[in-house]
Amino acid sequence: MEVKIELDELLDHIVIKCKKDDDNIKNIVKHINSLYKSNIIFYKKDIEYYLDVNQILFFETNGNSISAHTINDVYNVKYKLYELEDILPSNFTRVSKSSIANISHIHSIDKNITYPSLIKFNKSHKQVYVSRLYNKSLKHKLRERV
Repeated sequence: MEVKIELDELLDHIVIKCKKDDDNIKNIVKHINSLYKSNIIFYKKDIEYYLDVNQILFFETNGNSISAHTINDVYNVKYKLYELEDILPSNFTRVSKSSIANISHIHSIDKNITYPSLIKFNKSHKQVYVSRLYNKSLKHKLRERV
């Protein structure tokens, strides 16, 4: 694939020309979008926090709110999971109907035939389950990571 940059002071957008819209193109678009999206604001009680999103291990639904888990803390965000999927960098992937994980922090995945797989994170006791529906896409992302 050839990458070409044409500068035009009158334009304020990026055009990608390709033969077909495959997963690679979608990942490129997602990555570019994540570079230009505003930072996510994290909340704890009445305080706003401006964290590097890469500190987040995973996001999960918690009743009607979304929790963002770091190694030692939990914050709330004012997004839905499907909105986060669009704005998070490519190292985040959906692992179940109720959670999105940062594959950069995954230490291990415990597989079980009768239950969903369990993700364990580096330097943390926190864990999240991978549903069978998302297991294949997670494995694909983990292979890309290496």
